[in-house]
Amino acid sequence: QEGTKVPSKRKQNTSLVTSDLLHENLLKSEQKNWNNISPTYKAMTKRIKEKLKELHNMYTLNSRSPRIRFGENVYFEENGCIFLAKADDDEGNAKILFSVEDLGSFDAFIQRIRISPDQRYMAISLKSENSEEATCIIMKLGNLPVVEKVIPSVFSFEWAANDVLYYTVQKNLKCQNVFMTTFPYQEHTKLVYTEQDARFFVDLYCTKDRRFLTINSNSKTTSEVWLVDCRHPFESPALVQARTTGLIYHIEHRKDLLYILTTYGEPAEYKAILTDNYIHRINLDAYCRSNRNSKLMKAPVASSGKENWQLVYAPERKTKLVDFEMFSDDCIMFLKNAGHLYLNVISFVSDSVQSIKLPTWACEFELESHPEHTTSTCYFQLSSPVHPPKRFAYSFKENNLIEQAVQEVPIIRNCHTTRLLAKSKDETLVPITVFHNKNSKELHRRPLLVHVYGAYGIDLNMSFKEEKLMLIEEGWILAYCHVRGGGEQGLSWHRDGCQHNKLKGLHDLRACIMLLHQVGFSQPKHTALAAASAGGVLAGALCNTDPALIRAMVLQAPFVDVLNTMMKTQLPLTIEEQEEWGNPLEDEKCMKYIKSYCPYQNIKPQCYPSVLISAYENDERVPLTGILQYVQKLRKAALDHASRTSKKGNWIPNIILDVQANGSHCDSSWEHSLNE
Repeated sequence: QEGTKVPSKRKQNTSLVTSDLLHENLLKSEQKNWNNISPTYKAMTKRIKEKLKELHNMYTLNSRSPRIRFGENVYFEENGCIFLAKADDDEGNAKILFSVEDLGSFDAFIQRIRISPDQRYMAISLKSENSEEATCIIMKLGNLPVVEKVIPSVFSFEWAANDVLYYTVQKNLKCQNVFMTTFPYQEHTKLVYTEQDARFFVDLYCTKDRRFLTINSNSKTTSEVWLVDCRHPFESPALVQARTTGLIYHIEHRKDLLYILTTYGEPAEYKAILTDNYIHRINLDAYCRSNRNSKLMKAPVASSGKENWQLVYAPERKTKLVDFEMFSDDCIMFLKNAGHLYLNVISFVSDSVQSIKLPTWACEFELESHPEHTTSTCYFQLSSPVHPPKRFAYSFKENNLIEQAVQEVPIIRNCHTTRLLAKSKDETLVPITVFHNKNSKELHRRPLLVHVYGAYGIDLNMSFKEEKLMLIEEGWILAYCHVRGGGEQGLSWHRDGCQHNKLKGLHDLRACIMLLHQVGFSQPKHTALAAASAGGVLAGALCNTDPALIRAMVLQAPFVDVLNTMMKTQLPLTIEEQEEWGNPLEDEKCMKYIKSYCPYQNIKPQCYPSVLISAYENDERVPLTGILQYVQKLRKAALDHASRTSKKGNWIPNIILDVQANGSHCDSSWEHSLNE
């Protein structure tokens, strides 16, 4: 229009150049600072590396990776190789089917394995530390396995038939397209499904009896499932139940009935989440409110709408359904109640339920893949941050749990597990899991490492890590705070800690640390706080509001600039993340609320704890610019405070940023994590 001012492209370009130059200058400054300070820790680094290698050799190298069983054949992955062994033979005689080194991909690791029903083909996904995207390699098996096809940027994939593979393509951290390809006719590839809503993420799953392949489209609050009939894999997918806001469901199949894990109806609390570790299967994260139960329902395949869903099983009050596995005559459910893991076995033959309490030290479990749903035994592994994975088996015939002997793996005997409940600001009780050495005396003098996450309805990661066991052996106390925003106590636990409730997670964390000190676990001057990714929001917020509670903070790829990030819709995850943090662009109250707790926005001159941050140049999820600016602002505030106060023995914290050229968002190999 006449008189309208046209923005100058020169000014726009100048602004971009200035921004890029500022980013480069900040990065160079931090790299120089890291190079100057890191030699200080050389001797300590050497000692820790040697100890971690020793523990890795003792525990992890001797522990078995999960096995995939097909009749007499057993497939497994170790050290970048995929092996085929006979079930009744020594695994030392196993045949190598694939090696990462043969492809020349020395920085890649095997993420997922899928064997075709007739075992003629094997699909593998390889992922590099420097990328979020994986490459799918299809191999034709035989006396001499050969690479049949390579598909880039693949997220999930499943065999619908002996020679028909469905797969999803990942682009800019999103999965919205499903393709089908056939073998040996490579040229026959077609688009099967496209998701139009940017909030939804698509993945694939095959029912245990291989009757259906499911196309699952999930947002953080809603899901929709389409069925591909594996007997007719070229037919169009059929809808199970149209998406309804707040309704989440997952499908299994048995004898012409769909079994549905769902939030539908009252009472119901269930939610499906893709976790960081989807090597052999997609984990399900199920939730239960304190006064409501999860639900397993069923419906005929021909009439699968929710009006036809019938209740099969609902766990007891205050029990969270973590995962389940369907077999021909039974269903196994993994449950969590008050921090303890349970195994429930539903018999469809006798119409009965048996409940088995698992060892008290167990915090995490991993189901082994059982492609044959008629098997008589279910295998799984249990672990904790300080207990290496231990293999168990449940026998349907014997109706009992069997602990599998693992060769030469020492048993952890000197670690004590304690579970506490901290009363938060609104009187909500927040669980804490504590580990310490049984032989430690004067626990109030011992160093304490506190862990927190509290976002996306995901449980705090409590899988085995060599460094956690090392700390226990050296007298440290480890505490895991299961604050609101996470998924430890159900869907309402997540809802009570997201969007306009995010401050509740901060109140929970404060209450947890204060209780730990009150009951005699360490004291503020010996306490450190650790968090990764979105856990950096609560850790960084506590650092601003209660810096006197901790002496040090360690953050890995932390999300510390919530407000500015959520204002940038051009970033790949911003629209999807609005269900977790809110939309500050359209809601002024939301903007003010985020500003009230955002770590970057609330830095002020005061006595801060020392801080070590690890970040990655290639991180697509947490922009490096936000971390660089956070560190600069935090360091300036700490120095301003020190210059204003002239107290005797005034303490200036170390604030260190290690920007790593390799690695992606909190996802690394053993070698990379060892260096870190």
